[in-house]
This record gives sequence, structure tokens and C-alpha cells, in this order.
Amino acid sequence: MNLLLSNDDGAMAPGLLALAEQCKLAGYTFSVVAPDRDRSGASNSLTLDRPLNASVLENGFFSVNGTPTDCVNLGMNTLCHSEPDRVISGINSGPNLGDDVIYSGTVAAAMEGRFLKYSPIAVSLVGNQNFETAAKLVLNLLPQLKDLNLPDRTLININVPDIPYDQIKGIQVTRLGHRHRCDPPIKTQNPRGKDYYWINGVGQGDDAGPGTDFYAVSNNMVSITAIQVDMTGYKGNEVLTAQLSNTQMELKQ
Repeated sequence: MNLLLSNDDGAMAPGLLALAEQCKLAGYTFSVVAPDRDRSGASNSLTLDRPLNASVLENGFFSVNGTPTDCVNLGMNTLCHSEPDRVISGINSGPNLGDDVIYSGTVAAAMEGRFLKYSPIAVSLVGNQNFETAAKLVLNLLPQLKDLNLPDRTLININVPDIPYDQIKGIQVTRLGHRHRCDPPIKTQNPRGKDYYWINGVGQGDDAGPGTDFYAVSNNMVSITAIQVDMTGYKGNEVLTAQLSNTQMELKQ
């Protein structure tokens, strides 16, 4: 299998280095195309207002002055010698649980690989220490995640507890939980009195009970969740159809 590795923490982030090392040890062919700096929270944004530059680092990784989505787009279509079979994004420093996937550059990089032969994978460590745990786990899972009969345009979101490999209690297929609303932005001033704002941290788990990704990792289990790119609210459409079925829709002149 030919892999394309990316992330949102930067081309020299420890999680990406750990993932690449494990891919090398396992004998996989892979390319690495990642942002030149931390682009956490970039979501699925593309850079459309300027050209992109891809620099080759000493270790052969491509470093791109763009978003995670830019990186995978360039990797698949230009930088890789042949089209990859699968994108693996990570290993992210910190979780991508519940609502995090809306903002996550890690998940977005994986999502850009949705047209390839195999479902893309986003991997996050719920912490910033045991990257080797997450890397080993993903490489051990890859054979089982190869020939899955998943719906088209589905990605696999994996969150790994930040503990040694031998302390992992198992693997659980989960649904996305939800977080409480985050705290308001933090207001600061520069020396000239101009106001600035720091976006605050994410909210704590709200819907975080059994069956959720929050619950699994809090119990030292690996969480695996299938995420669909199709964001259509089918139940919501049913409600709209029932509500509007007898409504005469007229355009006002």
C-alpha cells in the first residue's frame, strides 16, 4: 500500500515523525506532505488567494506554506510520484473528539483523501507524550482497515489514550460525543491600547457517556469512529418535508 502522510501540527511535529518511523519499520511506501507550521483548527480551508510553495526537507518530507487540506491536495495531485492508496493524517497532539472534528485540521487533511482507493484515517493522541503508542496501534490496525465495505466518502477517526502501549485496554467503535460551549474569548491589549482577542479552549464533554469517543478514551480504550463527508441532515429533511408539504411557496415580486 502506498500511503500519503500529513497532519496539521507541522512537518517536523513529533506525532508525524513517529508515524513515519513506524511506516518505515513496517515496510510501507509513503510520502509526507505537511504544513510548514502549526495549522491546528484550519478545518477544510484551501488557500485560494496566493500560490503555494513546497520545500523538500533534509528527511525528504515536503513542507508546504498552506493548510492541511492544501497539503493533501498537492500530495495527491502533484508531489507524489504515483497516486497514493490511502491518506493517514496525524498523529495529532491532542484529541479530536466530538465537536472537535468540525474544526480539526487533522480530520480535514484525512477528509481530502476521500476519493482514494481506501478510506482515509485521522489519528489523534489524547495528550502529547506517547506518540509511539498511537503509531504502533495504527500500523497494527492497518491490515484490518484495508478492505472495509464502508460507504463512499467515509473517513476513520481514531483517538488514542496518552499511555504506554501495554496499558491500552482495548478498542471500541464509538459515536461522536459533544462538548459544552467553550468559554468566551480572552480580551487583551497591546502596549498602544489596541484590543486583541484569544479564542478560548474547547468546552468540556457534555454528551460523553458510554458509547461515545469521550467515554472510550477516558477508560483507556482506543476510540474508532466512522465519519461521513455527506452532512445532509436526513431526519431534519423529513421534518422540513412534512412541515412544508402543504405550504404554498410563492416568490414575492
